[in-house]
Amino acid sequence: MPPLPPVTQALLLINVAVFCIDLFLGSWFTRLMALWPVETGLFMPWQLGSYSFLHGGIGHLFFNMLGLWMFGSELERLWGPRRYLQFYFASVVVAGLTQLVFAWAIGSATPTVGASGGLFGLLLAFGMMFPNRTIMPLFPPIPMKAKVFVALFGGLELVLGVFGSSTGIAHFAHLGGMLGGYLMIRYWRGQAPFGRRRR
Repeated sequence: MPPLPPVTQALLLINVAVFCIDLFLGSWFTRLMALWPVETGLFMPWQLGSYSFLHGGIGHLFFNMLGLWMFGSELERLWGPRRYLQFYFASVVVAGLTQLVFAWAIGSATPTVGASGGLFGLLLAFGMMFPNRTIMPLFPPIPMKAKVFVALFGGLELVLGVFGSSTGIAHFAHLGGMLGGYLMIRYWRGQAPFGRRRR
């Protein structure tokens, strides 16, 4: 296994550390750091970033960190630490904003936690940067090109978000993370709706 690049390593360590802190401190820490719908009166601006470091259980943490390692490491080596961090948190914030709009639309008072929004942004970027790279997902364990994997996952999230039953999974936050990542890449490239190319 190649060495972890610095930002990906830091994100992994911070997520694990915050998960452990949350286990010890309990509900008041979750109340402070989770992303709460605005209508609950518990929303604070920092929650648009802090929610991504909380997780609902060890399985939730494990799979998010696995994806962060799989896709984030490669992208950090491609972009460098600064641009990679910008991209990751753009995905996290847009995912959070998308979830707030969705929660308002359906009248939900449930908080959102997890790095999945950032992870789905990284997944989209991986598919755009390395479209023909063959990957082997855990589910289903079938080798496929990255662009196919991203399209399947994005489509599945949309279908589950619109037609799926309430499972506690923030499907629209995942789609928001992909949107945030897509917009960030277009911003760097100077493509509509943004201006000239960024360096």
